[in-house]
Amino acid sequence: MLASVVTVALCGVEARIVTVEADITPGLPHIQIVGLPDPSVRESKERVQAAIRNSGYELPPRRVTLNLAPAEMPKEGSRFDLPIALALLAASGHGEPGALDGVLFVGELSLEGRLRPVRGALVAALAARDRRARGIVVPPGNVAEAASVEGLPIGSAETLRDVVERAGQADFFRPGTGPAPERHASPDVDLSDVRGQGAARRALEIAAAGGHNLLLVGPPGAGKTMLARRLPTLLPPLTKTATLEATMIHSVAGTLGLEGRPVLQSPFRAPHHTVSDVGLVGGGNPPRPGEVSLAHRGVLFLDELPEFRRSSLEALRQPIEEGRIVVVRAGRSATFPARFQLVASMNPCPCGSAGDPRHPCRCTSAEIRRYRARLSGPLLDRIDLHVWVGPVEIERLTGDGAPEEGSAPVRARVIASRERQAERATLRPGIASRNAELSGRALVRTCALPPGGRRLLAGALRRRGLSARAVHRVLRVARTIADLEGEERVGLPHLAEALRYRLLTEVPSEA
Repeated sequence: MLASVVTVALCGVEARIVTVEADITPGLPHIQIVGLPDPSVRESKERVQAAIRNSGYELPPRRVTLNLAPAEMPKEGSRFDLPIALALLAASGHGEPGALDGVLFVGELSLEGRLRPVRGALVAALAARDRRARGIVVPPGNVAEAASVEGLPIGSAETLRDVVERAGQADFFRPGTGPAPERHASPDVDLSDVRGQGAARRALEIAAAGGHNLLLVGPPGAGKTMLARRLPTLLPPLTKTATLEATMIHSVAGTLGLEGRPVLQSPFRAPHHTVSDVGLVGGGNPPRPGEVSLAHRGVLFLDELPEFRRSSLEALRQPIEEGRIVVVRAGRSATFPARFQLVASMNPCPCGSAGDPRHPCRCTSAEIRRYRARLSGPLLDRIDLHVWVGPVEIERLTGDGAPEEGSAPVRARVIASRERQAERATLRPGIASRNAELSGRALVRTCALPPGGRRLLAGALRRRGLSARAVHRVLRVARTIADLEGEERVGLPHLAEALRYRLLTEVPSEA
């Protein structure tokens, strides 16, 4: 007897439909799985047989062939356990005829027949919606992320037996409700905690408003990490589309946690400087998302930037420009979204004291040059805002003086600026909704130089040798500054301020 069940295989953050076919024929008892299964799929026959037996069912002592079609696509992971078990049971005459038709099934099985959560349930749910499936059945631990697909009928059960007995019942499925309302960051993380640092706070607001990359340079303990960790509190709420994109990546990576709740806030990723190239940009076999993709629609913070491997930092150049990373391996390739904001910090010299009036620098000029040479010019060229973060006076640290502005009013200005950018994108097709993503042609249309602007830029080019890419990034930052002030056109003060953030080619130094 022949039976088939529909499921999915993961390819990056995409789901490919897979049909599990089971054929039971006379012969010596044996189960054979074909269709390019990896070891985790080949081992599933042992888990499936135990789960079926412990659920109160018996398979006939015959030859069983399981085909995972299409056969040329590699299959990996434990998500095939449930569809394989259901195909075997249907082929042996268990369950209601037609109960499995038009439904996608994903899930791992324990030996006692319980359903365990798997990676990529949200991606599978989106594939079910696009296929116009009658519904999807997932383990209880994946219901929250699958429910992010609004309107999709979702079924779940604790055990294999429950799925067999209830899959054909109409009340087994409940429609997805979509992503839950946005929740802001914990109140104990707020911009008001940062004392002083007016220039750095201003740069942080500009970065949040336009989605710009930011480099913080200063001695240890000046507040660079503290500033970076408060950037997510300034960002606007994620849209439904952004929530789905971020949740898809974390679902594939298996980082959603036990409850499997969707990503409702802008992600903040801070990998250690010992991270490998694959850990940072993604890879492996099968390909998995790296930190740049886990930070999609959020912030990637690289503390002590010169301490990272040179090859890892150079691998950031493509995703910074294109907003995605393409991982190619033998026999397969995968594309992962990587639209993140890069925030990095570094000391001005190896000892960290250059520019600190309280501690004399002990480094030689050659040591400082070698230290800063760890960062390539092309990488620094892709960072829009370079900011010096100096030491703060003790009076400000002890709380004397006026209280600092908190995250809420700054976030309100950032949201207003983003709304202006979105309105401009709506009125002018082809223009990105974030200033950091404006193309060269869009810059000409939205960032016309003010009187005297060309001369100002020419002077900066002549004195500092700015590249064409750097000039474009200056214009994008100037457009963001104008949007924060509610100005329709970029003015000379906006352009001058943007240039100040690009001209930090040297920091205060006593060396």
